[in-house]
Amino acid sequence: MALRLYLTALKPTDSVTDGFLPAARALGCEVIILTDRPERHPHAVACDVRDPRALIDTVEQLGRPDAIFSNSDHLQTETALAASYFGLPGKDWRACATAKNKFLTRRRLAEAGIEQVFSLRLGPGDPVPEDVPYPVVLKPREGVASEDVMLVEKDLARAVAEVRRRRPGEALVVEEYLEGPLRTLETLGDESGLRVLGGFETTLGALPYFVEERLDWAPEPDAHVLAALRALGVGFGACHTEYALTAHGPRIVEVNYRVIGDHCDFLLADVLGVPLFEWILRVHLGERVPDFTQGSAYGSAVSLVADREGIVKEAPGHESVTTGDVRLWHRPLREVGDVVTLTRTNRDYLGVVRGVGPSRELVDAAVQDYRAARPWVVE
Repeated sequence: MALRLYLTALKPTDSVTDGFLPAARALGCEVIILTDRPERHPHAVACDVRDPRALIDTVEQLGRPDAIFSNSDHLQTETALAASYFGLPGKDWRACATAKNKFLTRRRLAEAGIEQVFSLRLGPGDPVPEDVPYPVVLKPREGVASEDVMLVEKDLARAVAEVRRRRPGEALVVEEYLEGPLRTLETLGDESGLRVLGGFETTLGALPYFVEERLDWAPEPDAHVLAALRALGVGFGACHTEYALTAHGPRIVEVNYRVIGDHCDFLLADVLGVPLFEWILRVHLGERVPDFTQGSAYGSAVSLVADREGIVKEAPGHESVTTGDVRLWHRPLREVGDVVTLTRTNRDYLGVVRGVGPSRELVDAAVQDYRAARPWVVE
């Protein structure tokens, strides 16, 4: 009898469509997608997936699960609660809630003595303080994709008012600006503990915004980050942690308790040469993370960011090419005819080129040649 995997989702994503669903089929699982947007997923079951009570009730009606899993930023807590209810392997729902809420993350790390970073929660009606330690970063308490994240060097009240106009009723966070090179740590844990998969160096676009323009393989683990994850209760399953190498040492930027996104999950699998999506599902089915050794491959993911508004006139398609020892993949995120409006967030991506090869020099050269030969044209 096939293992029954319930997958909770909101909107469709490439990680699920091209990653986790094929992985589940390869593992011989019967997959049931639970979503509040059933019209956007094939053969999905309608469910209020943001309500753990509704999620548990729906699963009980449909039949006993072997695993309940989500890769959605927004559904980790609810999915973890449902998995716990049925006695299945899963994440600690408290860790999921703490990681998602950026103010709680700061509070827990401070209480554990891991790091002290100024952080202030602003509810919808809270007054904006005047005595903040500029520069600060303003962000939604539970935001994603760099949306409404900005560096503020003066007049915080004006910046808060601007974000509140777009996000009425949402809580915001004001926190210390962590200056220094940005890194990520990618981990995968099972019931026995956490394993480090590797990490990336992050290149951002121009401040005051925080648009990620490229990620480059930089697999060195960091003891401070691992201690922070332990303090937050993060261990089981996939986790993507962002941190800054400040003058005072590493400091956590945010913890995303799911696999890295923006096609870097596919890059991570390519660089490691492992079936990453299968590995993640296997731990939710009660298996262990396989032993592995990091090889010598190098990888980059370059986001093709729109630098102007207009209409997409020309665009390369979805393809993979091999140039010497370098493999490249291009994934378009827009189509010819699309209207581009700049948001100064990761939503400005036109496409992503990821490359894997023996060195950064070879990968960079191959990516540059590809972009020159297949340009995106916005007019």
